Amino acid sequence: MKYLVRALKYFLYFVLLLVVILAVLILLGLAESDPSTLFRNGYDSYWQIALMFAALAALYPMFGFMKKDVLAPGEYSEIRSGVIDTMASRGYELEKEEGENLSFRLRSRAARISRMWEDRITLTRGFSGFTMEGLRKDVVRLSYAIESKFRNDEQ
Repeated sequence: MKYLVRALKYFLYFVLLLVVILAVLILLGLAESDPSTLFRNGYDSYWQIALMFAALAALYPMFGFMKKDVLAPGEYSEIRSGVIDTMASRGYELEKEEGENLSFRLRSRAARISRMWEDRITLTRGFSGFTMEGLRKDVVRLSYAIESKFRNDEQ
């Protein structure tokens, strides 16, 4: 269900982005406002563009989100504050804590809006640290930061 909601969000995002770009071009006089001259195939282009956006939106959640194991050795009580501090230094705040599982959200409203409220990073406690889940670029960046924090502490 989460996958379908994400795909629908991205479809609407792509459509909104196209509408804004076309509106700016039309207002600046760089494009015609008549769809029959604006697009090569005229009105048929609407369903073609929608089909292309639907395919892209259906695939994006598969590649845009990921899970990654994060090495954070030690007892949860020992590493908890280090994880929270590291996430806070990267602009995240603790949203909820359930047992040894943590959930973070971005503090900045502008950053949350730019990511269509898909800014949640979840850390699920595992044997050697955590399993981090969220946007691919954020998971890679934040997992490296957490691993570096505990690797530097040990040395």
